[in-house]
Amino acid sequence: MRILIYIFIAIALALLIYNVTQVNFEAPFQGTSSVALIGVVGSACAIVLLLILQISKKIAKKQKGH
Repeated sequence: MRILIYIFIAIALALLIYNVTQVNFEAPFQGTSSVALIGVVGSACAIVLLLILQISKKIAKKQKGH
């Protein structure tokens, strides 16, 4: 499970980087830039959720050992 989380984080990070390159910073809310911004926010949320999942797994593992 740990390796799968790292793979998903890497995919989300790659999508985040790709979407940042697609944003037109002169008009970020027009055309395809708005879609790219949605992709950036979605990728960032996915990374945060996966990190929370990883931390919760570590906490659960420590609780079982106690």
